[in-house]
Amino acid sequence: MLHVRNQRVLPPPPRTDAADRHPAPADAGPVPRPRDPFFDNAKYLAIVLVAIGHAWTPLRSDSRAADGLYMFVYAFHMPAFILIAGYFSRAFQARPGQLKRLITGIGVPYVVFEIAYVLFKRWADDSPEYPIGLLDPYYVTWFLIALFVWRLTAPLWQVIRWPVPVSLAIASLATVSPGIGDDFNLQRVLQFLPFFVIGMHLRPEHFERLRRPEVRLLAVPVFLGALVTAYWAVPRMSARWFYHTNSAQELGHTWWIGIIMTFALFGCGLLLTAAFLAWVPGRHLWFTALGTATLYGYLLHGFLAKGSRYWGWYDADWVHTPWGQIGVTLIGAVAVTLLCTAPVRRVFRFAVEPSMEWAFRRDSAELGRR
Repeated sequence: MLHVRNQRVLPPPPRTDAADRHPAPADAGPVPRPRDPFFDNAKYLAIVLVAIGHAWTPLRSDSRAADGLYMFVYAFHMPAFILIAGYFSRAFQARPGQLKRLITGIGVPYVVFEIAYVLFKRWADDSPEYPIGLLDPYYVTWFLIALFVWRLTAPLWQVIRWPVPVSLAIASLATVSPGIGDDFNLQRVLQFLPFFVIGMHLRPEHFERLRRPEVRLLAVPVFLGALVTAYWAVPRMSARWFYHTNSAQELGHTWWIGIIMTFALFGCGLLLTAAFLAWVPGRHLWFTALGTATLYGYLLHGFLAKGSRYWGWYDADWVHTPWGQIGVTLIGAVAVTLLCTAPVRRVFRFAVEPSMEWAFRRDSAELGRR
């Protein structure tokens, strides 16, 4: 959801005298729309929350407060990413150029990093027999296959009459269906689907409304209330609900609890996502450019997160002190920030954003470039 090109419709800039004196040539092609820094800022801040959440995972047993913060972050960091991904999938109509970008920007990175993560586990975790299976996404790669499926279905959600209720019905049915299995992490694909669908039906004015001063003011008690609720819920609720990887029955509940939790988690995630977006800056900042490369940070930080477990970094006593937990939080934020920088992009572009012009017919390749 991550590295998605901004296509927000902006009003054309006023013509200047210089533009009148030097008109663009007729064959210059379409002028690219400027990126909206708001969405790049949102993606950067969301990927930082993802990295921090993964850094907190081994610390949950240390304190109830750490576990509560973990549940708080997991309630909305992926919903925010998925909603933004849906927003930038509004124009997807499966045209040749769009399909080319879908393959090279999502499909190929999924295959590359799925294999890379399994090979890394074999080496770092001394598990030489761990199987490579493209049908069973490993760790963070689930998001790529989910985004691939969601985007392919985007035209469908543009034509049906009640897209959000239908997507919620599908998510509810998934939550009460233990027989779905693990192929393509289909539970996550279906349970997170409503956030993608509602993102597809948002418009620029909706995000403008979120950034009003009164909405930002209301977001503060929403966050505080969510933090208190998360702290209260730690001994009463499993954090596995926020992963969306299991049915209600697999979590030890009756089927109707799954339907209730589907709507409760959707409402909670949507409310916290709105509160999060209300405080996202709308101007260019030092990290705005990093928001254009969140896919790099997302896919690469998982090696550090998994390696820290394999190599016993959390066994050190200082990590489990209050100052150590703060240090782990900062390390996670700094690490994912560095992984979004230009030098890292240049090194790993072949895997994250491969060109692959050779793999497409010339007409499709030309449409993709345009």
